[in-house]
Amino acid sequence: MDRLSFFSSPLFLGFDHFERLVDSMSKAQDDSYPPYNIEQIGESGFRITLALAGFKKDNIAISQENNQLTIRGKQEADPKATYIYRGIATRQFIRTFVLADGVEIKNAEFDNGLLHINLLRIRNESMIKNIEITSSSDKPSGKDLRDVRNV
Repeated sequence: MDRLSFFSSPLFLGFDHFERLVDSMSKAQDDSYPPYNIEQIGESGFRITLALAGFKKDNIAISQENNQLTIRGKQEADPKATYIYRGIATRQFIRTFVLADGVEIKNAEFDNGLLHINLLRIRNESMIKNIEITSSSDKPSGKDLRDVRNV
């Protein structure tokens, strides 16, 4: 049986990549680990802070593909340790965030088990372009639109 989705409507042609993104995020996202905060910093700044106790900077990777920010972490267990009780699990995670258009990653800092990712919203000035309207009497002599495209 084929799955019917919101994006199967003919009004949403070309949105299949967005549907795949939403599907992958809903399947892969574990909403409880690692815990995170999102803060507003100033007028156009944001900070995502992830609590990564026990992780080392070298075990964390941050990437951006299009508007998707992905943070991956993998903790290695100490092979020399003998545990009587193990309540702190070594685990890996993938945490994704979808960034709005005009948001860029400024930098990332790792300090005392907290990973801070600083974001900046770029204010795009709306660009207004006036289009000149011509008539057939304004057409260059001896040329038509096919000639103009080849110039």
